Amino acid sequence: MTPSPPLDIRRLTYADLPQVIAIERRAFPTPWSLAMFVLELSKPSGVCLAAARGSRIVGYCICSRYDTVWHVMNVAIDPVVRRQGIASALLADLFTRVSEEDARFTLEVRESNAGAIALYEAHGFRAAGIRRRYYQDNGEDALIMWRTPATLRGSLDDVPNAVDPLRRVV
Repeated sequence: MTPSPPLDIRRLTYADLPQVIAIERRAFPTPWSLAMFVLELSKPSGVCLAAARGSRIVGYCICSRYDTVWHVMNVAIDPVVRRQGIASALLADLFTRVSEEDARFTLEVRESNAGAIALYEAHGFRAAGIRRRYYQDNGEDALIMWRTPATLRGSLDDVPNAVDPLRRVV
């Protein structure tokens, strides 16, 4: 068996989009459109990353800045290469590129996606609320997660409107 080429994390480009769309369709029941990816790539304040092995894209991360908060909008790994640390590598690279000492990140994740929740928790995100019926395909709730200086210390003190996600609807 031939070893895989090393993982390279780099900026996502428009030329990567055909491979990204293919992964997106395999990874999600309600995939983003090509137009959504083009829009995110066009934002000068965003960080769009590709994880590649040789010429093959195996994952990506899309993050946009809104005022003082970074929103991790989309993280996907090709299903055939999951559980190899690719998503962790993408997140670690994202946090390095956003070098602000007090950077704040937020995201939504399906409540049923235990693997993704564990990944985000391992990178300092903490649950801070729920968006009811957030996902259009099945009406599933989204867990709202934050990564802030306080969450990295185990607190939600600097998270806006933070609540026990099991008690409050956002």
